[in-house]
Amino acid sequence: MTTASGLQWSSRLTFILAAVGCAVGLGNIWLFPYMAGANGGGAFVLIYLAAIVGLALPVLLAELMLGRRGAAAPPDGLAAVARESGHSENWRWMGILLGGLGALLALGFYCVVGGWTLAYAFKAVSGQLQEIDAAQSTQIFAEMIGTPGQVLPWFVTFVVLTVYISSRGLHAGIEKAVKFMMPTLFIMLLAMVVYAAVVGDFAAAIRFLFEPDFSKLDSKAVLAAFGTAFFSVSVGITNMMAYGSYIGRETNLPRSAAIVAGADTFVAMLAGLAIFPIVFMSGLEPAGEGGLAFISLPIAFGQIPGGMVFGTVFFVLLFFAALTSSIGMLEPPVSWLRDSMRLSRRSAALTAGSAAFVLSLLGALSFNVLADFHPLGNLALFEGKTIFELFVYIVTQVIMPLGGILVAIFAGWIVKRQFSADELYAGDEPLIYKGWLFIVRFVAPVLLALVLWDVATA
Repeated sequence: MTTASGLQWSSRLTFILAAVGCAVGLGNIWLFPYMAGANGGGAFVLIYLAAIVGLALPVLLAELMLGRRGAAAPPDGLAAVARESGHSENWRWMGILLGGLGALLALGFYCVVGGWTLAYAFKAVSGQLQEIDAAQSTQIFAEMIGTPGQVLPWFVTFVVLTVYISSRGLHAGIEKAVKFMMPTLFIMLLAMVVYAAVVGDFAAAIRFLFEPDFSKLDSKAVLAAFGTAFFSVSVGITNMMAYGSYIGRETNLPRSAAIVAGADTFVAMLAGLAIFPIVFMSGLEPAGEGGLAFISLPIAFGQIPGGMVFGTVFFVLLFFAALTSSIGMLEPPVSWLRDSMRLSRRSAALTAGSAAFVLSLLGALSFNVLADFHPLGNLALFEGKTIFELFVYIVTQVIMPLGGILVAIFAGWIVKRQFSADELYAGDEPLIYKGWLFIVRFVAPVLLALVLWDVATA
């Protein structure tokens, strides 16, 4: 079956690069080190790895399977698969909720942080981060996000690049971008690890990441590891379903999903090995949320040999990771507008990109002119949250876990068993298929429901 647009990836390698680029993003290099630092290191990492294998990978495989089976944008693809299995086409609303609203809200904060990465790459290469102390680093970051004239040009540049690459199409845009950015990202990350091993406290980083101290682990940390793994692999808002719709029949989906999840996890581990040696050598706190990347690390880079060069490399690396993911996030609404509304690729990218721009502009302004605006502040769950914080919370804590539950239920219970077996194992049902089916039917919905429950009762 070919896609509604007749498009397919030019090769299995380009699909793998694009899917890894979609998965590898701020969740690996920005969020994972913070979450590991905030939750005790090694024990959290162990649970995170288990969550990748037992939760994120099965749901990733489900999204790719649904994408290829539906061979269309997520809403239309889900409707087609549901109809084929004898169910209502109203399942298309799942694709609209996750791939339309969810993806655009995700871009509402992703593009903001993407703009920060560009700004800091410029600050690093121009020497603005040299020999700064904690107070100066905090002031630089606060002034940047708090001053519209400083932050908006970088944010706008990031959005324009995302929309431009998407508008160029699958082969001339997305494939060309990932063929350049993904190998470059891995080279830069490996260089950062070597650099950190030479100038930083590498032994302390190894102990922190890979020697589990289970006394630091509680139920909150376990559920946080599940959520971090899920966000890291980028499933739950149909990015991978959209990319899956371009996969040819010759591609082995289970093997491809394992490569994507493995590469994503490898990047997260490398990010930890690149960041924590520098953090520990400099006597900085390993837990620092956004501040770990944009406040703590600039202090360290400003004090150590080669810091100007490798500080620039780090923020360019972070920019590439953010850009490849933002392109993937834009794909579900773009493909839907193209397939359902019969818009050209360029018009679809401009339309979806304009919506993402408005949302992310509100997110960027929530650090300055809209800092005191709390649109849902009358609700206890959202009390005190700015627009940016709302976007982050709703997407990562609500929509992505809910999306994972819906994807698992759809793949496990709505799709006829013969169809999923056909997509995954050419109609056979080996033990590994039965294990996957058990996880998506029973395990993944329960674990993700626990994550949602933890959010609701926090």
